[in-house]
Amino acid sequence: MTDPLTTELLDIALEAARRAGDLLRDGRPADLGVAATKTSPIDVVTEMDLAAEKLITDFLADRRPDDGVLGEEGASTEGSSGVRWVIDPIDGTVNYLYGLPAWAVSIAAERDGETVVGVVTAPMRRETYHAVLGGGAYLVAEGQERGERVRCRPAPVLDQALVGTGFGYRTERRIGQAEVVRALVPKVRDIRRGGSAAIDLCDVACGRLNGYYERGLNPWDYAAGALIAREAGALTGGRPGIPASGELTIAAPPGLFEPLQGLLEDLGAWHD
Repeated sequence: MTDPLTTELLDIALEAARRAGDLLRDGRPADLGVAATKTSPIDVVTEMDLAAEKLITDFLADRRPDDGVLGEEGASTEGSSGVRWVIDPIDGTVNYLYGLPAWAVSIAAERDGETVVGVVTAPMRRETYHAVLGGGAYLVAEGQERGERVRCRPAPVLDQALVGTGFGYRTERRIGQAEVVRALVPKVRDIRRGGSAAIDLCDVACGRLNGYYERGLNPWDYAAGALIAREAGALTGGRPGIPASGELTIAAPPGLFEPLQGLLEDLGAWHD
């Protein structure tokens, strides 16, 4: 039976993500991506990021004033309740800037350091993914009252795996990541680069990707999505014996996770 606190945290996260998603979708200027090389569009995205994070943190403070918060745009409070919220108001900001649909609001709740709730809302996909620890992962399409439980695909052999990844912003890191992709492409079915870690992890959960890896993520990038992937049957981690982190994050079903992790280790995907 679901713990009442976990149920409360899930309901709050779902509502906060919905409100932020509506703000970002409805408040985005139609011509935002036209002058993508200028300062002003970037400033607008930053303003939208900050506005969405403030909406979320204000909502959380009203509902759960004693909780801690860690947000991408600088929100950081310790809290005294044992619960901490980990927030990415726009995961996939470049996609958001250009009007591509693969961006999301990601909200996770930790209880005594363990992620117990994850919600990822992708407004342009009209989908919300959510999970509670031990309760499975679900996909809710816009207009549905109840979602459907999702499971990751059974593990294919490595050379038949469709694998998602992402790239950092620093040139030196991107060069190294490109070398890893160059070596990886002949060993898998294909590579996809969607631009949102949270959505990529949910795509593993839904069976739209077989696996996913990336270096350079922050906790707010993967906290919610990784729980959703695990509750859908995937394994998550980093280098062998190490949890997912900024060094390396991997998600894939058992049977694929291990060879993918081993190959990434051999290729040095964990260093610049």
